[in-house]
Amino acid sequence: MFTGWLTSGAVKDFALLENGRKDVILLGQLNTEIQIYTQRSAYDPLIKLTGWNETHENLVTTCVESKSTITFIHSSFGAPPEIYCINTIDQLNSAKKVTKENKLFTERNLPKGISYRWINKDDETEIESVLLYPPNKHQEKNLPLLVLMHGEPYSADLNTFRTDWFYIAGMMATEYWLVFQPNYRGSTSYGDEFLHGILEVLIARPGKDVLFGVDALVQDGIADPERLAIGGYSYGGHLTNWLITQTTRFNAALTGAGAVEHVNSWGLADLALYRTYKLGGFPWQVSNRYQQESPIFQFDKFRTPTYIAVDENDYRVPTSQAYLLKRSLHVLGIPSKLIVFPGEGHILKTIHGMRKLK
Repeated sequence: MFTGWLTSGAVKDFALLENGRKDVILLGQLNTEIQIYTQRSAYDPLIKLTGWNETHENLVTTCVESKSTITFIHSSFGAPPEIYCINTIDQLNSAKKVTKENKLFTERNLPKGISYRWINKDDETEIESVLLYPPNKHQEKNLPLLVLMHGEPYSADLNTFRTDWFYIAGMMATEYWLVFQPNYRGSTSYGDEFLHGILEVLIARPGKDVLFGVDALVQDGIADPERLAIGGYSYGGHLTNWLITQTTRFNAALTGAGAVEHVNSWGLADLALYRTYKLGGFPWQVSNRYQQESPIFQFDKFRTPTYIAVDENDYRVPTSQAYLLKRSLHVLGIPSKLIVFPGEGHILKTIHGMRKLK
């Protein structure tokens, strides 16, 4: 039985094997990888299959005239996603690639990624990240660092190849940034205690996770302390807004769809119960906590030039949050720029909007 996954992992997809026994095959995320597992019944052990590492997605099983096929997408830092097929689960090591849709990327010099870990010295919790090195800079020292934080927060950055509009890590690495993607408290596949570690400390605790990570990268000589930038979208934007009130070490910030004040978000966003749960009560019940976890009440500490991106019709992070941030930066004399994408919701859907953001 693979106990590590049972105590910490997250199920990302599953299907039934057409093998006469109806075994379950599933994709299980543990830390920064998604692997394939099987289980014969609820009472049998979960078995991790020996195969490739990195990330598997979109699992599909079919059976035609007693012939079964298992299909999945596989990718990693240096290998773009393609579709693979096998006939039986024990053929995983020799899965056949059936598409070449991203062959162009394999002919390019791509960023290289590693897992990087450090300790939050406040409570001795180990935190993991994905660290993407620029092409031809793998394992070099004293590199310019971009801290890029994922959203939700119930998500995680993985050993995978992503080109979605808000997954800009690979693109930024090709621009010769060392890209640091921390799986801070609240990220998935590190166990329930880790996942719920943001309750009542929605921004402050994961924020400290990130800052200790930056400290470690500088102390290890990997990141240049004079060339640091930070950014994120949605919850990653929330964290960006918080972190630039906690330190002046960042030379620039990019915040997308990020909140600055939780009472306003509780009243106007579509996920009111989200903040009620995460902050431990309604605004009138735990008003001090709403204030303590809201960056706006520490804006006097701002020193970082900031680029703000927001969608006009964002239902999850009200556009008013961006205007609060922009006005505050203006009053404080901090260089800033605000871009509003007309007609867009929380997720950009138009090509010109995606290109503009990138």
